[in-house]
Order: sequence, then structure tokens, then C-alpha cells
Amino acid sequence: MTTAYSQLRATFTRLSRFSHLSSIAGWDMQTMMPAEGSKARSEALAELSVLQHQILTAAQVGEWLQQARQEDLNDLEQANLREMHRQYQHAALLPESLVEAKSLAGARCEHAWRRQRPANDWEGFADNLREVVKLSRQEATLRAEAAGISRYDSLLDLYEPGMTAVKLDEIFGDLKQWLPSLLQQVVARQQSQHFAQPEGPFAIDQQKALGLKVMKRLGFNFDAGRLDISAHPFCGGVPQDVRITTRYNEQEFITAMMGVVHETGHARYEQNLPKEWLGQPVANARSMGIHESQSLLFEMQLGCSDVFLQSIYPLVIEQFGLRPGLEQANFIKLNQRVQPGLIRVDADEVSYPAHIILRYEIEQALIEGEIEVEDIPALWNSKMQQYLGLDTVGNYRDGCMQDIHWTDGGFGYFPTYTLGAMYAAQLFQTANKAVPTLQEDITRGDLTALFQWLNQNIWQHGSRFSTDQLIANATGETLNTGYFRRHLESRYGELA
Repeated sequence: MTTAYSQLRATFTRLSRFSHLSSIAGWDMQTMMPAEGSKARSEALAELSVLQHQILTAAQVGEWLQQARQEDLNDLEQANLREMHRQYQHAALLPESLVEAKSLAGARCEHAWRRQRPANDWEGFADNLREVVKLSRQEATLRAEAAGISRYDSLLDLYEPGMTAVKLDEIFGDLKQWLPSLLQQVVARQQSQHFAQPEGPFAIDQQKALGLKVMKRLGFNFDAGRLDISAHPFCGGVPQDVRITTRYNEQEFITAMMGVVHETGHARYEQNLPKEWLGQPVANARSMGIHESQSLLFEMQLGCSDVFLQSIYPLVIEQFGLRPGLEQANFIKLNQRVQPGLIRVDADEVSYPAHIILRYEIEQALIEGEIEVEDIPALWNSKMQQYLGLDTVGNYRDGCMQDIHWTDGGFGYFPTYTLGAMYAAQLFQTANKAVPTLQEDITRGDLTALFQWLNQNIWQHGSRFSTDQLIANATGETLNTGYFRRHLESRYGELA
């Protein structure tokens, strides 16, 4: 007997296959596609987004969603139906014309950004960004009016369901109370330490070889993914074919190496989502905050720890040889150095939240119509001065043009990085209590117990639970920012 729920399952399986194609085409666009392919690829992706929108918002889908609520479904099926309904509601609010226009404008802005950022061409970038902002405001208005919430909250909900600007203001307000003084103290104390910069060059093929070995140590499944190069590191693709990227600088290797560690955290989450439910919404990652918690658990909680750095040190020496600056103690110190800088993706974990708070405050004001695109550079510089004591006047490349997120209208995404850092601290400290030998295991290069704990508590559940419930199930409580503070004070208090 054909049920409404079975019709929905078939429909969402079809949608997931189109999403697969869109994801791989988007990955190719950012890694291998020749420049002249941009217009045709943008049009193809826009056409695909419209097709997906038509399938998802068809009248019969709405009818099936109503009917399926009356059917006898188990807990997982009910969770899947809840996520189907969420996707349907989000899509049904937007007209096809807006979906297509946003896709085209985003692709155009992102592709031009790749040329404009190296050229420090703010005016050229701003011309494209204005259209993206205009369309994003239109989207936010439609979503906000339907949900009875603010425009920014309506976009934030796309990435972190249930989160609001009021909650973020409370979380970030607490950070502002104690983080600046900790940052100043650690920077001041580390000034008395000697940090030797390892002598390059570090050949790109050797850096890639090191990255692949570290990915293997971290359990990446190379039969279901690959590593490539892009202007901005990212993780894309689908669980069966995860694509991660990094970027290389022959004068130093740590940035690329840690970029690989970060993206591998994303990839491991994707590769271990519930396989029996792939193609259904319940098998998707819970939220971007949870996604970032996995990448930051890999990069910061695990990757920058003494024990992990000790465990991969032989891989580094095997690749580059023992040269000045690559002594083990210095290698560890370099990965734990706190040094405020202009670039978010290169930031240490103590100064990183300042980068996120800055972007959150600007994008919220932008979407709410309190500022315009031309106001961004001055506001960016003002907040960089306030939060990190750095100047970006005239330096758009390393200032407000450095990120890819706004190019395609990803407003509401940035806060998930710091939420992810907080979730990561809470999860990792809980895992250490659950696995008393974890630190010794990591020193030996054995991460099996950690991955088993993550799979049991996070990965295998996909979107079955809300974010709050997922974290509470794993740690015994919902988000508690005290874990993040204890982590930073413990690691960097000892260093200082």
C-alpha cells in the first residue's frame, strides 16, 4: 500500500540526488573549472536550484505532509517527517524567481571575488555584493513575516535551528566580559617566549603528502572522498563522496596542515551520518553549529593539544626533515601561539571568537537594514580596532573581503563557528571523562575510542534530535559556555 509518507520518502530521495549533483558541480566550480566556464555553470546551477524548488514546493508535497501526520510512524520516521516539513516550509516561502536570482547573483559574486580579492578591488566586489544583499533581504523579509521573527533570526534559523540573536547576544556578551583580558594576558606572557619560524621552503607536494597522512590518522575514508586545492578551504560533496580542500604556502606548512585537520573533522561527520537513512532529511547533519563543533573538535580540542602534536610530529619530520625551527617543542608552541591577526581562518582559538563577533554584528545590521554595503569597510576597521587592536584601512583583501560566505548570501552562518567551538569544548571534555585513557591513546596515535564516542553520541544520529537534545544526550546538559572558558584557561593559562 502506497502511503503519504512513502511518497514523501521517494520525493526527498530524488531531491537528494539533485543535491548531490549540485554539490559536486559547486566543488568543481571552486577547484578545477576554467574561468570561462563560470557563466554557463552559474546558469546550470541556478536551473537546478529552481528544479529542486519546484519539486519540493509542489502542492502534493504539502498534502502528503498533512496526511503523513495521521499515519503510524516510528520515532525515526516521525523525526524524518519533522525535517521534511521544515525543508518544505523554508522552500515554500520563496518564489522561484527569487531562488533563481539568488543563485545567479551568488555565483556571479563568488566567481568575481576570486579575482577581486587578490586585487584588493573593494569597489568591484561591492557592486556584486549589493545585489546579493538586496536579494538576501528580500528572502529574510518573507521568512520573517511568515514566522513572526526578525529578518536576521529568520536567516540564522537556516543554519542553526532554534538560535536567535537574543541568545547570541547573551552568549557573545558573556565572551566579551572575560575573553579580552585573557587574550591580553596570554599575548603579554607569550612575548617572553621564543618562537622560531621553521625554515622553508616547504614543497607543495610534500605538504600534500603530510596532509594525506594526517587525514589517514584521523580516520578519513579515501574510498569516499578526496583532498584538493581551493582559494578558501572547505568541505563539500556528499557523505558517499566527501570533497575537502586546503590551500598551500611554500613558506610555511602549518596553516595548510591545520586546514586539513579542520576539514577532516567536517568530513568524518559526513562520512558517518546514518547510512541506512542517506537521502532522507533525518540523515543530514543536525546544524552548522554541530558541523563546526566536529571540525573544531578535530582542529582545536584534539589537533592543537600537546598529545596529538607529539603523535604526528614524526610524520612532519619524515616529510620535511629535522630543520631549524622544527624541533618538537617549538612545533608544539607554534601550534599553540596566541597572536591576534587579520585573517579569520588563520586565527588562534583565543582570538578567533572576536573575528566571529565582528562579522555577526556587521551582518545582522546589514540584513536588518541598519547599514548598507558601503558602510562595511569603516565598520569592519572600527571593530577590528576595538576587538583585536588591528587596522584594516584600505586593506580590503585582508579585511572585509577575506571570506567567501557573504558572496552567495550566507548571512547567519558566521555565529555557528563560535557556537561550534563551545559545543566542541563541551563534547571533548565529556569524552575525556567517558574514556579515562583518552589522552594516553592520543599520544600513541590511537584515536579509535574518541571516534567511537563521537559516532555513538553525535555522528550516527544525524538530525534525529534537536541541537539541544543532541548535546544534552551526549553531555548531560545543553550548551554550557563554561566548558569553553575552562578549556582556554586550562590550555593557555598553563602556556602563559
